[in-house]
Amino acid sequence: MTDDVSIGSIDIEQAPTPSEDGMGCHSAGKMEAAARTAGKSEILDQYAADYPTGPHDKPQSMCPAFGSLRVGLRMRRVATVLSGSACCVYGLTFVSHFYGARRSVGYVPFNSETLVTGKLFEDIRESVHAMADPEKFDAIVVTNLCVPTASGVPLRLLPDEINGVRIVGIDVPGFGIPTHAEAKDVLAGAMLAYARNEAEAGPVATPASGKSDRPTVALLGEMFPVDPITIGAMLDPMGLAAGPTVPCREWRELYAALDCSAVAAIHPFYTAAVREFKAAGRPIVGSAPVGHDGTASWLAAIGDTFNIKADKIADAQNRFLPAIKGALAATPINGTITLSGYEGSELLVARLLIESGANVPYVGTACAKSDWSLEDRDWLEAKGVKVKFRASLEDDCSAMEAINPDLAIGTTPVVQKAKERGTPGLYFTNLISARPLMGPAGAGSLAQVVNAAIGNKDRMDSMKAFFEGVGTGDTAGVWEGAPNVDDGFRAHREKKLAKAARAAKAAEMI
Repeated sequence: MTDDVSIGSIDIEQAPTPSEDGMGCHSAGKMEAAARTAGKSEILDQYAADYPTGPHDKPQSMCPAFGSLRVGLRMRRVATVLSGSACCVYGLTFVSHFYGARRSVGYVPFNSETLVTGKLFEDIRESVHAMADPEKFDAIVVTNLCVPTASGVPLRLLPDEINGVRIVGIDVPGFGIPTHAEAKDVLAGAMLAYARNEAEAGPVATPASGKSDRPTVALLGEMFPVDPITIGAMLDPMGLAAGPTVPCREWRELYAALDCSAVAAIHPFYTAAVREFKAAGRPIVGSAPVGHDGTASWLAAIGDTFNIKADKIADAQNRFLPAIKGALAATPINGTITLSGYEGSELLVARLLIESGANVPYVGTACAKSDWSLEDRDWLEAKGVKVKFRASLEDDCSAMEAINPDLAIGTTPVVQKAKERGTPGLYFTNLISARPLMGPAGAGSLAQVVNAAIGNKDRMDSMKAFFEGVGTGDTAGVWEGAPNVDDGFRAHREKKLAKAARAAKAAEMI
């Protein structure tokens, strides 16, 4: 099955080649223009609507495709195939195994000829036919990375299923998806759309965990494993139950998620997933049961969504709010903290830190503003917090440097910058988001690690004083003696660089 218009319409002058992929997502304009020429305008327009960019038009975190890759690799009986340059596939495979994937990542290689002639698509189709074993897989996810997307490789022409195995094709280019968090939504939304079509066509399989006898609330966002259990306990007094967490761990859970009575957008950036739930007629509730105030308002919002009587809502609140207040009081945090990250839960963590007693003047999230995060933004701004959506690395570092906090929580480069200044830092992804946040379990979960980090200030000062001037500026690198500094050459070189930058700027305006 070959579509000559879609596959063979790209001439060799236009098509990006593997050698050009060194620019990849960091040459956003050129790659996007090529993708639109190659027939990808519709999907790129959808991404632009779902994930509006901020002041920068390229990712500042790891490759966005890691997000969708992670979602697929965590699902049982789901195979993952990547189509992209070898260096990109190597990096994505490496980081997926670093984060605990215990299965192979498929790869369909290409060269300039197979890319521009359409042979790459034929190779992908041949690969999924060879892999489609219903004894092993429920689904195969095929992902186009930057170069195949820019070249118009038409995954939409793959069969919907082969031998009973579902085929899900997605484009996840770095020039169209701003963060790896939002790439999770690309695959989650594609799978929900496929599952919704299956459910509308006829009976579907029941999840292995069975079907709840109560109305359920599906949970949007990857959370610490105890959080869905805690949420389920808080819903119980109202006669409700926690449904599946999306992204799901197996295909049949998608049906149960769509069969929910409401959706809790715990992480607010799942735009494509929300669209599928809305198409299924499910109401969406924003924010999350985090801290005292967050839990009180979230339980009330859930109760209102289900038209539950006020006394039952009050019963649920009275069962958990005193315990949360007690946990917060027992584990206070005293210090000024700047908080930033790209996971999408930054506003929730900031609420919890503030209710624990911390001063949090700045919160930056790489994700975009969403209807489902507005309550959290309003609560934080009422506390005097500067909330920055689509925050850049420069925003986060500038805030940290201006505020000079007792602790900087952020991405790797933010934490690196903080430690260079002698400021304690914690990496958000591994040390903060990998902890329970919801209900009583989350109320005291951050204090130990945060207070320990703040308490390391004296050690940071000692190390900074000991290593002062070493490995920075002219002393960076390995030297047997003092570097030979030529101030005249340096000044001449800086003038040449400035001239080149002005010429490049002028060329952009032509």
